[in-house]
Amino acid sequence: MYILKNALRSIGRAKGRNILIGVIVLVIAVSSCLALSIRKAAETAREETLSGLEVTAQISLDRMQLMENAEPGSHERPDMSSMLGALQGADSLTLEEMETYAQAECVKDFTYSLTASLNSADEDTFAPVDTSVSFSEENSENAEENTMPGPGGDMPGDKDQGAGPAGKPGMGSQGDFTVIGYSFLNAMADFVSGTSTVTEGTVFDEDTEELQCLVSDELATLNSLSVGDTIELMNPNDEEEIVTFTITGIYSNSESSTLEGGRMGGFSAAGDPANEIYTSYAALKKVADTSAENAETAVDEETGVETSTAIRTQLSGVYSFASAEAYEKFEEEARGLGLDDAYSISSSDLKNYENSLIPLENLSKFALYFLIVVLAIGVIILIVLNIFTIRDRKYEIGVLTAIGMKKRKVALQFIIELFIVTFSSILIGVAVGAAVSVPTTNALLETQISAQQEQQNTIANNFGRPNMPSDRGEEPQMMQNAGMEPNGGNTYIDQVSSATDWTVVLQLMGIGVLLTIVSSCAAMVFILRYDPLKILTNRD
Repeated sequence: MYILKNALRSIGRAKGRNILIGVIVLVIAVSSCLALSIRKAAETAREETLSGLEVTAQISLDRMQLMENAEPGSHERPDMSSMLGALQGADSLTLEEMETYAQAECVKDFTYSLTASLNSADEDTFAPVDTSVSFSEENSENAEENTMPGPGGDMPGDKDQGAGPAGKPGMGSQGDFTVIGYSFLNAMADFVSGTSTVTEGTVFDEDTEELQCLVSDELATLNSLSVGDTIELMNPNDEEEIVTFTITGIYSNSESSTLEGGRMGGFSAAGDPANEIYTSYAALKKVADTSAENAETAVDEETGVETSTAIRTQLSGVYSFASAEAYEKFEEEARGLGLDDAYSISSSDLKNYENSLIPLENLSKFALYFLIVVLAIGVIILIVLNIFTIRDRKYEIGVLTAIGMKKRKVALQFIIELFIVTFSSILIGVAVGAAVSVPTTNALLETQISAQQEQQNTIANNFGRPNMPSDRGEEPQMMQNAGMEPNGGNTYIDQVSSATDWTVVLQLMGIGVLLTIVSSCAAMVFILRYDPLKILTNRD
């Protein structure tokens, strides 16, 4: 008790010195509180986002694996013909195989869709929304001449050549409309998320085989269509094959081609989201099966490429998981159910999630480095101040030890004094740091996001692309015209709602103990080395 009372009296006698130490510790406490709060905010945002993230994944052919496993050539490495043969001979998963892997315990839900590429039977009555890149008349004539003969007549030999279902070659050309047949309504992700909404009419029955569909409001406006009207679509490989769909609803897509300058859906209208037509899987499967039954096939004698007049289709399945942990288990379970190494499992949700955290993770790393520097400088300053304090109070130490107080008790008194000053400053620093942590974190996070976007702009400029405007809300014209979102479609986490919590407070208390112990070590060494008789003899 005497040591505590004496420590309090000493603090009162040397107010100036202790105020200086308190201010230094306060600065350290506020800086440390901000750094720890930023790191805690990043950790909390990561956990909250991940816990609320419903992960979806797809199984696709691993083309790199196929090429690596191709038959070796003359140099014990696969040659080009072997690799091309491996790619052309690979098959995409069938629906039955997809459903087999959907039986894995970690899979929460499984949906699938069928995509087909069709043309308008009569563009005078039903034309696609077309804002694609225009070719010169000369290039157009060259494109018409560049055709590949097939059983259904000449088929364009442009980018569509050799791009058939499941990557099979020679299955014909691509149409202007993308027709997507969904297995279940919850597979229509844009409608579930609210990006797309039915504005007129209603959605088709998910299990119907009747040719019912949804068309975009832009497509409906262009062709003066309304609910109940019919549209005629044609197989681009066989002009005699026509299917008629009845419009049950018209939908609006908030991310459709309304940007300045239009959107460039590749080099054809099929890439424009306004030309996406939705129907049920059963209806589109019926159309595809009928087309396949009536299709004509032929093999080119020179290239050996097989061509067909069947409608191009692509089957895709989406596996949903309740958490990222469940997704991580899926590959092991799918392999156990027979999934070949030629197929890979990927999730764009996790990739987008990781990309959204980039600015926050960068800020968290900066906060860690800042914390280390602050603590290092703070410890050095406190050690120097304590050394000078001990030298100034050398006579007091000599008197206390001369009257019988043990040196370790004298050292304990000095440590208690420092503890009282340090923790008083830390408590004030916690209050100040907690008050400014959220706005400071959000301001720094905004700066990080701007820096990330500026870096992407610089890279774009290095490739000769237009620069992104300084306003964060605007998209670069180059991306608008290409139908792309800035930052690769990433949505960065740009705000945190909380930063300082009890974990941060406890960490700051630990920092206070660490600062006191480390800075007191030098003082203790000096005290233990002092000889009280020499101190009293050489008072001056």
